Amino acid sequence: MHGMIIDWIGHNAHNQPDNIAMVELPSGRTQTYGQMHDRVGRVAAWLKSLGVREGDRVGVLAPNSSDTMDILFATWRLGAVHLALNFRLTAGELDYIIGNAEPDVLIYDQELQDTVDALTVPISHVVETTGVGDESAFEAAIADQAPINEMVELMPDDQCMLMYSSGTTGLPKGVIITHGMMLFAQYNVASLYCAQDMVSLAVMPLFHIGGLQVFTCPALFSGGTAVITRSFDPGATLDAMSDPDLNVTHFLGVPAIFNALRDHPKNKDADFSRLKVCLAGAETVPEALVNWWYKRGVVIQEGYGMTENTASCCVLGYDDVPAKVGSAGKPLKHTQLKIMKEDGSQAAPGESGEIWTRGPIVTPGYWRRPDANEETFVDGWLRTGDIGSCDSEGFVYVEDRLKDMYISGGENVYPAEIENVLYELAEIREVAVIGVPDERWGEIGCVVVALQEQATLSAEAIFEHCRPKLARFKQPGHVVYVDELPRNATGKVLKFELRKSVKI
Repeated sequence: MHGMIIDWIGHNAHNQPDNIAMVELPSGRTQTYGQMHDRVGRVAAWLKSLGVREGDRVGVLAPNSSDTMDILFATWRLGAVHLALNFRLTAGELDYIIGNAEPDVLIYDQELQDTVDALTVPISHVVETTGVGDESAFEAAIADQAPINEMVELMPDDQCMLMYSSGTTGLPKGVIITHGMMLFAQYNVASLYCAQDMVSLAVMPLFHIGGLQVFTCPALFSGGTAVITRSFDPGATLDAMSDPDLNVTHFLGVPAIFNALRDHPKNKDADFSRLKVCLAGAETVPEALVNWWYKRGVVIQEGYGMTENTASCCVLGYDDVPAKVGSAGKPLKHTQLKIMKEDGSQAAPGESGEIWTRGPIVTPGYWRRPDANEETFVDGWLRTGDIGSCDSEGFVYVEDRLKDMYISGGENVYPAEIENVLYELAEIREVAVIGVPDERWGEIGCVVVALQEQATLSAEAIFEHCRPKLARFKQPGHVVYVDELPRNATGKVLKFELRKSVKI
């Protein structure tokens, strides 16, 4: 059987060379598919000249830029593996990942020079770029290459990426992502109107599966346009959404991003009429936030996914907002999902348990971590470590991380439920609930809260708000005020950091 994986960029360049593939804000760099095909080919030729072969890792350590996508597709053209590195990590944290992944090449943004200088793990080729197309070692290296226009023959099981999980506990694990996973992830999002006329706007980091797969890759797969920003800026994002020339149709954000867009002074005059699909993910999306945007004319669909299932698990249907707000929707076409109880039996509708997923979008395993594979996979099913339930209609509700749960008076408490109630209070900008030791109950909830500017809200008012809405064992017992919650690069709240730092 010959290679079954196609070269997305080569295909689109052949069929629609003049269509715009990428627009980079704020540098203004724009590439048609014809130009991108050529540039990807030159990057591939340069990587090959450095000795990169099938299966070798090529690392990118940089804020968002169209270069990231050029390098990714060039790496794939050679059958090599794109190593996505989180530029917000310290050199020490990166040393562990680079030591584990062993890339042959590292392309980094000059802004990160100090971090790269502090790395201690040897890498054969370390090359700097500006990420905006200015003069750099990277641009000089690819300028005169004769482009490689043909992709090596690849099969769905061949690896195309290595992405390290956020590592909310312990050391980060490298998630193996295959060409087949990426292909079925594109098929999965086709139901979200991902077609040739789509224009995606990426403000989430491209080193994570969310920013990359929702919706940057679908745009480039289907022959649409990927608009890429260097990092999230609320004012610039509102400008981009309002710009009729850009015509942004698809957008992904975490709740904190939608909060910032809501609170920005430009919001009242922004024009959201061209947006077709707005997804929110990474954590439970507060109902109050979805309802606010719904009144503003924007339908936020909650999605659920993780690196291990190519961020391609569930999405709430457009027409199910606002009636089913709070649900992450139903599984996508090529994704199977079930809720499993601790005793190994499948949960009935409405019963909580661990979410398990299976299908061609699920990783074959973790890079060089047989121990983690043993814990995580059961007969081809991925144990997500998330707690959830399915209602009788098949809507999935993600209740919490397994490890964020605490036990109060013998009862399991899932913080997301309490957080959802607290987000109804207008004074609250962001909030997280953790379990803290309690003599009487074993553990009790502690509300860690950041208020809106100039707002005041007493602990008593918070308790008062919770009393009628939550069972007694869920009532929090403490409130701690902070300026902001600690988050990882994908915007998830780092509960384990709060558990370490919050003293009652």
